[in-house]
Amino acid sequence: MTKPGLERARILDAGDPLAEFRDRFLVPEGVIYLDGNSLGCLPKATPPRMEEVVREQWGQDLIRSWNTAGWVDWPARIGARIAPLIGAQPQEVIACDSTSVNLFKLIAAALGMRPGRKVVLSEPGNFPTDLYMIEGLEKQGLAERRLAPRERLVEALEDDVALLLLTHAHYKTGELFDMAELTRTAHEAGALVLWDLSHSGGALPVDLGACGADFAVGCGYKYLNGGPGAPAYAFMAERHLSAAQQPLTGWFGHTAPFAFSDDYQAAPGIEKLQCGTPPILGLAALEVGVDLIAEIGVDRLYAKSQALSEFFRQCLSERGVELDLVSPADPAQRGSQLSFRHPEAYAICQALIARGVIGDFRDPDILRFGFAPAYLQFEDIAEAARHLAEVIDTGEWQHAEFRERAAVT
Repeated sequence: MTKPGLERARILDAGDPLAEFRDRFLVPEGVIYLDGNSLGCLPKATPPRMEEVVREQWGQDLIRSWNTAGWVDWPARIGARIAPLIGAQPQEVIACDSTSVNLFKLIAAALGMRPGRKVVLSEPGNFPTDLYMIEGLEKQGLAERRLAPRERLVEALEDDVALLLLTHAHYKTGELFDMAELTRTAHEAGALVLWDLSHSGGALPVDLGACGADFAVGCGYKYLNGGPGAPAYAFMAERHLSAAQQPLTGWFGHTAPFAFSDDYQAAPGIEKLQCGTPPILGLAALEVGVDLIAEIGVDRLYAKSQALSEFFRQCLSERGVELDLVSPADPAQRGSQLSFRHPEAYAICQALIARGVIGDFRDPDILRFGFAPAYLQFEDIAEAARHLAEVIDTGEWQHAEFRERAAVT
């Protein structure tokens, strides 16, 4: 970065109202982390919280902690803490299972609420697990998968569509759907709507209540910083809680799990979306991340992420880096990421990682950078742009070790 550009970054950092929060995360020395949209950084409060749960609650109180530490209530309690981050009521959100499992449960529930309709409408290129879950139900004869390009989704909302399933911020491009408008249009067509918030929750403003959304899912390990494989969350609008039935009728979704009845009776509220025993260690870590994001505030996070991404584009332009931007140019139309197309995107990504600049690659040719503003500085962005320019200008990405595909890309 030129000296004036680096000075500009430092001026922006000096005036950043969120600067103090960087010290609340463990950010490795020498690493510029632009992959918080895949796995968030570790909050410094998480290890001591985990040690408390492991050593005291599990180690000392053992099974008594289901009562003494309230383990049994953690899924609903943490769901209630997630709720304000996505514009929901506390009784409409529960933290449980994975995003994939929650998708399956809510797709099936929606189909059951629209007898005579079997079509689940989505777009090609949606995140694979969303499409795979529809396909799994289709193979059981319970659903029919229909895909339409986003510009033709409205006309594809025919009278056989039971559910519209979309990801609010596209995982590859970051492009946002107009959640309120599409939800309204789907309802007018008699369909229900399920939003995947995995690249939105905790990163940008979401108001499920104001949009009239029916269902939503989201993951806990990206912008909520809950750790690898953290429990996900599921939203069901309160108006549907009595009618909706989910297919995975595990004992923790029972109205009285410790009555040990032979017959299933669903819990009356959001607890019905539970299945098996809650993953207590994962929930403990997730709660720390959720509370920290809530403390910072989603509106402030989104404002900074927009500023970071625009600053990155400016820095690249100043360095003469020409990449094909596949994210919307307007920051208001994208999530907290920028994605570029390049035929050697994988090798470029690996060369950057070797320099300590961690972004990620999405097949076949997408170089993706996430801007998690809770722990990123503008100086990080200036330096990342410098490294990217050098990798491209010198052809460093052509080294053989950067072209060898790893199992996880």
